[in-house]
Amino acid sequence: MNEPSRIDKQNENATPVTPPMRMPDAGTSHGGGNGGAAPSPGIPYLRQRRRGRRFGLFLIALLVIAAGAAFAFYWFTYAIFVVSTDDAYVGGDLVSVTAREQGTVIGLEADNTQAVKRGQLLLQLDPLEAKVAMDAARADLAHTVRAVRTAFARVDQARAQLASAEVARNTADSDQKRRESAGNAVSREELVHARDTAVAAAAAVQAAQSNLAQALAAVQGTDVAHNPDVLAAAARLRTAALHLAHMEIRAPVDGIVAQRSVQIGQHIAPGTPLMAIVPLETVWIDANFKEVQLADVRLGQKATVTADFYSGDVTYHGTVVGIGAGSGNAFALLPPQNATGNWIKIVQRVPVRIALDPAELEKHPLRVGLSVDVTIDIHDKSGATTASTQKLRDLKGDPGDGDISAVDREIDEIIKANGG
Repeated sequence: MNEPSRIDKQNENATPVTPPMRMPDAGTSHGGGNGGAAPSPGIPYLRQRRRGRRFGLFLIALLVIAAGAAFAFYWFTYAIFVVSTDDAYVGGDLVSVTAREQGTVIGLEADNTQAVKRGQLLLQLDPLEAKVAMDAARADLAHTVRAVRTAFARVDQARAQLASAEVARNTADSDQKRRESAGNAVSREELVHARDTAVAAAAAVQAAQSNLAQALAAVQGTDVAHNPDVLAAAARLRTAALHLAHMEIRAPVDGIVAQRSVQIGQHIAPGTPLMAIVPLETVWIDANFKEVQLADVRLGQKATVTADFYSGDVTYHGTVVGIGAGSGNAFALLPPQNATGNWIKIVQRVPVRIALDPAELEKHPLRVGLSVDVTIDIHDKSGATTASTQKLRDLKGDPGDGDISAVDREIDEIIKANGG
């Protein structure tokens, strides 16, 4: 049969096996004919496999060395100069909006999630009673100004009475002296009567002096506008104006409204929490670092922050402004007690406060409570570990107090109109 058998095909596909080397016979010539051993066809293949294995091992070793060198470069040029944590969250002020006067809510102008500006109207209370009190304070100020004018007029009257009493006293003294010098020409009864008249005139002068002193005590050293009674009435008018202004509750800061708890028609008392405003332009980061990471952390060191809110695509740049006075457990309501037999040491975390760039916050606002990743560059170790005294934020005047200058102008007009 000319067609190869199945066994032959299997032999052709099988891996060739190198036959064992045979030593040539002693009588066989090395150069002669077919007596020498033919070279095995499997030797080049084995050499190629050994060469490929050596090359693969070389590549693996080269990759390991390169990876080690890269890690060493990363470690000695970057990793040992930074500390990082993902146990960090966005913090911020929670400005509470409370009622300063009692009243009934008749209007709501802001709700949760709404952005508001400083001075924007948030809600309105019924102003009827406050307006009545304002009118009463105006009338009281006008009445007080007129009363002070009367007091000034009383001084002039007291001076006139004193002058009249002094004239009467001088006349009585003259009559007494003339009768005493007349001798027996004047009866004793007339002399006694002249003496009594002089004493009464002197007493009238003393009474007039007392009346003048009393009148001067009410107005001396002041004018109508600066009289204590007028100033007190003006203060009552300002108080009434403040009460009326507090009927409109306005936003003390820019921010987002949160936690609104008031409803229309609700009667509220002074101090009742109504809502809160979160100023997003002043948020900060509270990063909880392990205690073993804080040895080289100093105030003023630079930090980078990435937020999960933006999927890590936005990088914020900040500065370390404070290191907590203790771990979170130290300030817990029920601090842990480790004085037990089954004690296990747990690495504590201390909060580090990081201030962010306001320009970056304005471009990419953050929300309070969001998770962030923080990395602090600890190259510069010259800063302090405790923060110095810093001025806290203030409202720079509550916009809910209204325009006091307008009230002052009204007071001046009332005094002018009733002061004569």
